Amino acid sequence: MDIQQLIYSNDTASKEFSFTPDLIFVFGNRELLENRPISQQLHQIYPHAVFSGCSTAGEIAGESVADNSIVITGIKFKNTRIESAAIPLVDIHYNSNEAGQRLVSQLPPEGLKHVFVISDGIRVNGTDLVQGMRAGLAPDVTLTGGLAGDGSKFQKTVIIEPNGDLASESVAAIGFYGDSISIGFGSRGGWDSFGLDRRVTRSRDNVLFEIDDQPALDLYKSFLGDRAKDLPASGLLFPLSMRDSEDRAPVVRTILGISEEDKSLTFAGDIPEGSFVRLMKANNDRLIRGAEEAAVACTEDMPSSPEFALLVSCVGRKLVLKQMVEEEVESVSDVLGRPAIAGFYSYGELAPFNKNESCELHNQTMTITTFREV
Repeated sequence: MDIQQLIYSNDTASKEFSFTPDLIFVFGNRELLENRPISQQLHQIYPHAVFSGCSTAGEIAGESVADNSIVITGIKFKNTRIESAAIPLVDIHYNSNEAGQRLVSQLPPEGLKHVFVISDGIRVNGTDLVQGMRAGLAPDVTLTGGLAGDGSKFQKTVIIEPNGDLASESVAAIGFYGDSISIGFGSRGGWDSFGLDRRVTRSRDNVLFEIDDQPALDLYKSFLGDRAKDLPASGLLFPLSMRDSEDRAPVVRTILGISEEDKSLTFAGDIPEGSFVRLMKANNDRLIRGAEEAAVACTEDMPSSPEFALLVSCVGRKLVLKQMVEEEVESVSDVLGRPAIAGFYSYGELAPFNKNESCELHNQTMTITTFREV
């Protein structure tokens, strides 16, 4: 495959690729995307290209991490076919499960190998979205992706539709077809649980009302102390580990919003009643090691080093790592043999935790999808 990357900032003039791409990924600052119709302009130049991307909480290009930029990656495949799908959430009354089912129903099933999905990062229930997509896909089709970001503002996210248009409150997917493409994936965290297991005593979908029969928001604020005044953004530094059964590995859940009225916390994915949660914290070394472990998982069963890697890492990791944030990207690049890299910091990551397991919504992970044509 041929790969070329273009990076735009406020004062960057328009650029073009040196080849005609089949697929164009666009990741950027929301306000820049809204004020500069770059993807729409590229669609006019490359009308047959399929677009994918979103607003971010930070853009990844090569081994660099930036804010207030737009990273555009063009890919021309040798023998791989791609198809696209998109659905506005309003069309199905914000039913995320139905959105997932309808989305994958638009992708022709014959020869489908992998689906990469980009979703709205605020109005979607990531757990339900994944369940809907899994229900509509054959068991041997793998699924990865991420939820769009908006820095630490949590106000609005946008995605890039397959025709290059911007859309809010929407979900889009790219299907990869045929035996010429090898795809790997890995997702790891590096956060540590602490304190006691606490039982979820009242919740509805992704809204948590009570923990151990106490108002969830009040209990969580008591954990945060002085940082409670900065919620929901400060919640990114202290996610919850959640397990809903003894035989499943815990998943991480990050707060997207709070309600002072009913003392609830809203998460990117479901928090079922009866599940157990623990507070989590991180240190830089453990987060960077987690990114390395995700990269190692990508290399399992891969015939050789990837040509291209898509990184979706959580905004919470970026806030913790601060000036060291590029070290987790560099560690991934080293393990993978320095392929072309693009990606973004997200409000949620979608991937199986291990090979031969189903895709799930994660928070606070580094999630990687790798590609190589054979």
